[in-house]
Amino acid sequence: MKNFSPACERNRQPILAQLQRLLPPTGVALEIASGTGQHIAHFAQFLPGWQWQPSDHATDGFASIVAWCQEAALRNVAPPVLLNVLAPQWPTSGTPLQPTFAQAFDLIFCANMLHIAPWATCAGLMQGAARYLAPQGRLITYGPYLEGDLPTSPGNLAFDQSLRAQNPAWGIRQLDNVVAQAVTAGFTLRERVAMPSNNLLLVFDRLMAR
Repeated sequence: MKNFSPACERNRQPILAQLQRLLPPTGVALEIASGTGQHIAHFAQFLPGWQWQPSDHATDGFASIVAWCQEAALRNVAPPVLLNVLAPQWPTSGTPLQPTFAQAFDLIFCANMLHIAPWATCAGLMQGAARYLAPQGRLITYGPYLEGDLPTSPGNLAFDQSLRAQNPAWGIRQLDNVVAQAVTAGFTLRERVAMPSNNLLLVFDRLMAR
């Protein structure tokens, strides 16, 4: 059974265009918070040289992820795994033969998670990426962010208020705070890309050792 997100349908192509610009022809990618599966199915179809690993914090959406990938007849997407970014080991559960990911990833991609999860997940994402990214790997996040030196759009302000009304632990995050967590984990913000609907694509590389 496929779940459908109108937002994913709108933003998957603009995100894909940036991934095609930023990524080499081949690699191995981990998607955090795969949700409906629309993103990873689209990316895997148009980045066929990449192997993709979907994940989510609960198994409820796994059938949808599989359905989207099966519909596109994709062979470069692994079965989804349970992954809590706060856990010290990824994936959260595994078999005795493979209790953790067997290889480092060239890309970790996370869209629209930080604002609908407790703030601690930001540090968890950054620290986990530091553990599981290859030396030249990249962490790319997508979603709405607040920026202290730029006016916030009315739409994002209203969205932030609605999120906090649903759960006080949620809310659109300050970009400076997210970058600070990334720096603590050993990353630097390489690019800030303005995207449609007042979203940002953030590209993090590892800090170069001096």
